[in-house]
Amino acid sequence: MKKLLTHRLVWPIAALITLIVINTIARPQFISVTVRDGQLYGPLIDILRNSAPLMLVALGMTIVIATRGIDLSVGAIMAVSGAVALTVIDASGSPGSLGTVFVALLVALLVSLVLGSWNGLLVSVLGIQPIIATLVLMLAGRGIALLITDGFITTVTSAPYKFIATGYLIGLPFALFISAAAVAVIAVIERRTALGMLTEAVGINPAASRLAGVRARGIIFGAYAASGLLAGMAGILYSSNIMAADANATGQYIELYAILAVVLGGTSLMGGKFTIAGTVVGVFTIQTLESTILFLGVPSAQAPVFFAVVVIVVVLVQSPRLHAFVRGLFARRRSSSDAAPPPPTAPKPTDAPQTPAPAEVAS
Repeated sequence: MKKLLTHRLVWPIAALITLIVINTIARPQFISVTVRDGQLYGPLIDILRNSAPLMLVALGMTIVIATRGIDLSVGAIMAVSGAVALTVIDASGSPGSLGTVFVALLVALLVSLVLGSWNGLLVSVLGIQPIIATLVLMLAGRGIALLITDGFITTVTSAPYKFIATGYLIGLPFALFISAAAVAVIAVIERRTALGMLTEAVGINPAASRLAGVRARGIIFGAYAASGLLAGMAGILYSSNIMAADANATGQYIELYAILAVVLGGTSLMGGKFTIAGTVVGVFTIQTLESTILFLGVPSAQAPVFFAVVVIVVVLVQSPRLHAFVRGLFARRRSSSDAAPPPPTAPKPTDAPQTPAPAEVAS
């Protein structure tokens, strides 16, 4: 039991379950799932579908943070990816063609990979601080997206492209399969090969890992390239959901939510040890919290404050120092109760003192 309670995923899962229980008590239909035309619908299904873009971005952010880095450009890469995909579809003569959509996806993902590789080049080869290197693309990326769309919101009508975010496959949202496939691929690469161990080694001590023969530059470069590619996939999902390329609104603040999901899942911002399962739990926690805010009818101006308060409570519940303080408090109380002196007892009656015999005194 003690080993179970000290596992890094216990408190993130407990926070997620608590949110689900609170929502279920407030509205019992929260856990209800209905079937219409062979497809599943309900609040829980909506959470699974809507969490797909954040899941993709958070997976890439997990790998980057594991190398002791940060990627602030994922939202801008999402905007560029969506702009490229919809521009290619809009410029084609057949927006409803599967071939056109496939080419648009390929070009968008290739551009995203190039942008992620640019971040990796700045950090791993040129030695620029990650927060500065990615901040450059964070500011310039949305400008690039505006140049691609000529400053307008590009809208298209394409059934195959819309299916990516809103379609269903064997009764479940197709976006869920995309995010699940990404989780499976990242988990296999990082946990079933030596790459995960090398990534943690680079994050714990880059200098020592380099002296040990680990190619730190290649691992860091690959982490940022993967983050850019996953952010590009998230941009495609977002633009497919609204069927428009909005350079200013796409991926707004998603880098902050991704970092928060990674931290809530138990990955340290100091680099090194990371957990893919914890990131998945963190993403579902954030998405459930957003659903709670919408249900409670919190005004949009007050929603960030409510979100921040709940997140602070969740973070405090997961704080290792808070756990140590509580355990120490109970330990001190237990030790003080065990060390309490026994109650005084009445002295036993004794006989009158005996005087020594004269022979004994003389001796």
